[in-house]
Amino acid sequence: MTTTAQAVAGRAPVFAARGLEKVYRVGEIAVPALRGVDLDLYEGELVVLLGPSGSGKSTLLNVLGGLDVPTAGTVTWRDHDLANPDERLLTRYRRDHVGFVFQLYNLVPSLTARENVALAAEIAEHPLDPADALARVGLAARVDHFPSQLSGGEQQRVAIARAIVKRPDVLLCDEPTGALDVQTGRLVLSVLERVNRELGTTTVIITHNAAIAAMADRVISMRDGRIVREERNAHRAPPEALAW
Repeated sequence: MTTTAQAVAGRAPVFAARGLEKVYRVGEIAVPALRGVDLDLYEGELVVLLGPSGSGKSTLLNVLGGLDVPTAGTVTWRDHDLANPDERLLTRYRRDHVGFVFQLYNLVPSLTARENVALAAEIAEHPLDPADALARVGLAARVDHFPSQLSGGEQQRVAIARAIVKRPDVLLCDEPTGALDVQTGRLVLSVLERVNRELGTTTVIITHNAAIAAMADRVISMRDGRIVREERNAHRAPPEALAW
């Protein structure tokens, strides 16, 4: 059992979800996005959440990140009740504990890389220095460049630096390589793997690209709003070796 394996490794579960349901309303039509999801995530692990478009991956990530609340079921991060629709509590959870990386970089074009990262540092209790965060993603020489002066891969690495500058406990990544070519995608995944390994950040990467699964501790496959399979890799493949 996965839980037993994690317990032997000495890792404590940080997320626990039971019976998660999420239904969106479009007029009179109910559109189910999550259908009875049970899930545990463990401290420091790197998980790939795999599935086709519309399988519920992003909805689940949004619930885990406190961006949305379930229609039914329970979900907790440590002692935080993420099913509670109190926006004040969810905002505090997102601010203090979670870093997000999305497919679109969402950088402020009029700010340098350092200034974009500093925006997140300003709201954190114990942030990294923005220049240090950029150095961790291989951009020490690009701190004073504007987004228009950076490649797509470099912009995504600035977005990762912005996510990790506040030293998050959890890093949630939604298709972080979706807008990148294969070589640049591998580089971005290498950065995420290094952050997970060096900072011990619980990391979830959602993707439809099955090749990325080999770099994970655990692979969770979704379809039609349900978890249909969980697998644990005996070894994590380095991102540069992924058979894209």
